[in-house]
Amino acid sequence: MKSIGLESGVVRLTGALGFDRRDAGIAARRLPDWTRPQLDPLTNYMVRLGSGVRVEFDTNSPSLSLTVLTSRTQATQQAPPPCAFDLTVDGEFVTTRLSDKGNLLQVDPGGGMQVVRGDADVIRFDDLGNAGKQVAIWLPANALVEMRDLQVADEAAVSQTIRDVPRWVHYGSSISHCMEARSPCFTWPVVAARLAGVELCNLGLGGSCHLDQYVARTIRDLPVDLISLKMGINVIGGDTLKARTFLPALHGFLDTLREGKPDTPVLLVSPIYCPSTENHPGPQVNKDGVFVSVPDRDEVRGGSLTLVQVREIFKSAVEVRQAAGDVNLHYLSGLELFGEGDAADLPDNLHPNAAGYIRMGERFHELAFKNGVFAF
Repeated sequence: MKSIGLESGVVRLTGALGFDRRDAGIAARRLPDWTRPQLDPLTNYMVRLGSGVRVEFDTNSPSLSLTVLTSRTQATQQAPPPCAFDLTVDGEFVTTRLSDKGNLLQVDPGGGMQVVRGDADVIRFDDLGNAGKQVAIWLPANALVEMRDLQVADEAAVSQTIRDVPRWVHYGSSISHCMEARSPCFTWPVVAARLAGVELCNLGLGGSCHLDQYVARTIRDLPVDLISLKMGINVIGGDTLKARTFLPALHGFLDTLREGKPDTPVLLVSPIYCPSTENHPGPQVNKDGVFVSVPDRDEVRGGSLTLVQVREIFKSAVEVRQAAGDVNLHYLSGLELFGEGDAADLPDNLHPNAAGYIRMGERFHELAFKNGVFAF
């Protein structure tokens, strides 16, 4: 086997917009390096989790390997699940490889953290045949991954994957980050992207979707053809924007996008079903593994939002902007992706399970790509 430099120019690290570089290897970041000083610690962590990030190249190698050092977070006594790495060949899912090596980031009840050091692992895929093919190794959505060495067979050719397909960027919360998905190819944005045949950049950031201007500027400047924004649940969950500030923040985010993407199709998606905040305002807390609204705060909840209100604000804002001439801005209710009838697949009353995410991806494909505003 021979090594191929991850930054040699023949490998695409698709979905990564920046990197942490260390002596042993590199780790992807899903926001550009210029955003670093503007990120709070939670967002900085989520940016380093590789939802939608993949190592892509063309090769005729019958075997591939990627040496990685992973870091998983352990917040309870129960060990976190292994890291899942997926392989696709010519766009088709082939297999998943699991790794339970690497570091553990153990979080104590007081909020502190200690690192239990682990070993690097080799993620290997064999029996791929000698024909030329496009390969992609998809990184786990729920772990930090330092990539150290990419190897192919000694005699194999390697070249950069080049596609002539629409490029789609999606911004959202943990429900777009999809840490509960069965493996990287089964987050709902990846399910939808693979069905539609588009190239995805996933900016789903767990707990960190607050209409932040650094994200708006990032999307404004990306070379993309399609934009979707699934926002609102983190605003309610953290009670970070009120009725007074949410609408102007939404318009400001869209104004920033339109500075660089005046005609690009934009789909604004409201939150999916969440029983505790449909008609009751945030913030939310996790109580015994289920997300609920904080009780007994009604006297200080002036202006706090509910999901019903957020959906109404989204819909009316889109209608206003359409009437003003933005014919490429569209609205989709999140209840069409995951509604009350899907609640059996909402185990913590907030995040869909693996089956729920797959169904969301299939529905998004039908509504947005096959029959909707992204049809091509």
